[in-house]
Amino acid sequence: MKTVSGKRAVGVIRKPENVDDYLATVPLPARDTLTKLRQLIRAAAPEADEKISWRMPVYYQQGSLVGFAAFKNHCSLFVMSGSFLDGYREELSAYEMTKSAIHFPFGKPLPAALVKKIVKARLAENAENAGRKKQHR
Repeated sequence: MKTVSGKRAVGVIRKPENVDDYLATVPLPARDTLTKLRQLIRAAAPEADEKISWRMPVYYQQGSLVGFAAFKNHCSLFVMSGSFLDGYREELSAYEMTKSAIHFPFGKPLPAALVKKIVKARLAENAENAGRKKQHR
């Protein structure tokens, strides 16, 4: 596993108003890669709210779900959870990772089945966490 950090997002100069606005600022081929990633996320979590947070697209359902961004030499899928990726290290060994993000080259996007699996697992994790919060009230 390789780790990368400290990179700045590309294309985004001002705060985008929505995801379409964000994607319009991203240069090709990263835009195509992120557009496909967006479709996969929306298919796996059709009820999730799509917002801009931290100057990037982030999806919310019972809390932060996932987000994505383009950088100079790669795209990233952020899982919004510090320990979540620990269970996926082997499946993601071909990709560079941080504690809560998967980095992938523009021409080597994450497999669709893996993205859907990650999003659905994050949905389940958020639902479980929301259930715990209700119990403690």
